Amino acid sequence: MEEGYIKFSVDWEKGEAVEAAFLEEVIQVRQQLYQRGWIGVYPDGVGYGNISKRRDAEGRFVISGTATGHLENLTPEHFSRVEEVVVAENRVRCTGPVVASSESMSHAAIYRQNREVQGVIHIHCMTLWEKWKDRAPTTPESIPYGTPEMAFAIMDLLDDPDRARWQFFVMGGHREGCMAFGKNLWDVLEILLKL
Repeated sequence: MEEGYIKFSVDWEKGEAVEAAFLEEVIQVRQQLYQRGWIGVYPDGVGYGNISKRRDAEGRFVISGTATGHLENLTPEHFSRVEEVVVAENRVRCTGPVVASSESMSHAAIYRQNREVQGVIHIHCMTLWEKWKDRAPTTPESIPYGTPEMAFAIMDLLDDPDRARWQFFVMGGHREGCMAFGKNLWDVLEILLKL
C-alpha cells in the first residue's frame, strides 16, 4: 500500500501556523470525520484522509498536513497553506508548520474547476466506495492518487455539469477513496452522510 506517500515535488517553506479562527469549521468537521473512521490510521500506522478549505478566489487553500490522519484532534500546527499547484509539472508549493497532504493536487483540481467550492473532503470508506463506484462519478481505475493524472481526471470529470452536480466522486484506482466538495465543510459532511 502506498497510502500517505507524497508523489509530487514539494516546495515547502516552514512557517507560522494558520490562524485559529479560519480553521474553526475545518477542525470541527474533521473531528466528525475522524469519529466516523473516515479519516484515521491503518493498523500499519499509515494515516488516511484529509480536509481543506479555500482561502481566496485564486484557488489557494489550507489543507491538513501529511501524516496527520492518526491524530484524533488537530490544531493549527497541523495544517499547511497551499500557495501554488502546477499540475503539469507535478509540483506543489506550500507554507506552514507541516508539509501539505499527499492529496493536495486532487484538492487543487476541484478548486480550480469550480470557484464556488469552499471546502473539500477526502475520506476512506469501503462501504461508500463499493456502493457508489461506477454508479456515481468515478475516476478511472488505472489512475493512482496524488498524481497529475488524478488531478487531470478530476478536472475532466468536473467539466461535465451532470457529474459535477453530485459534489461527490469515487476514486476508482484508490481503494476506499472518495471525495466530496461544496460551499462549506458542514454541507460537504452532509453530502457524505446522505450517501
